[in-house]
Amino acid sequence: MQGRLIYLMGPSGSGKDSLLQAARAPLEARGCRFARRVITRSAESVGEDALGVTPAEFERLEGEGAFALSWRANGLAYGIPREIDDWLSAGQDVLINGSRGHLEVARQRYPQLLAILLQVDEAVLRQRLLARGRETPEQIEQRLARSRELQAGVASSPLPFMGEGPGERADQADTITLDNSGPLQQTVSRLLHLLDEARRCA
Repeated sequence: MQGRLIYLMGPSGSGKDSLLQAARAPLEARGCRFARRVITRSAESVGEDALGVTPAEFERLEGEGAFALSWRANGLAYGIPREIDDWLSAGQDVLINGSRGHLEVARQRYPQLLAILLQVDEAVLRQRLLARGRETPEQIEQRLARSRELQAGVASSPLPFMGEGPGERADQADTITLDNSGPLQQTVSRLLHLLDEARRCA
């Protein structure tokens, strides 16, 4: 049985890195693999076990076909190692830290992809971004506006596979929204339940 690519997305400040860390052990216990991203800035590695490389190194790796997926965003280059194809072929689910802007390209390559968009209440997101102190208030508002635009453009369904009757379940090609406004462990529990249900429905 072919494994499934789990494509986790979320705006900056949504707690994506924290969720990946908290969910790693229980997901690995279920046989899910985690792909280590390659990023063209080592500082981006903090919080997600990414591999930082220079732009020249990234270009070389990309040219050699080292990535199953790669994209550019926010002045950086991101790559997902090609080894995920071997894991998927072996029947293992694979979770990757993806980009909303690259979602449709990823779907074309992996038609059975399960896209999950991590969201938080806008007031909570604004508070988290302000607390980090990395951006000015104006930059934060611009980021929040971009997040609203991207969310509006994504076909979404809040936590499908949870009690819907025949014909009522959202199409699996749609993006699933996962709220992370509350306690992190609650989000982890919802993610695990969601993936268990998705696996049974595959």
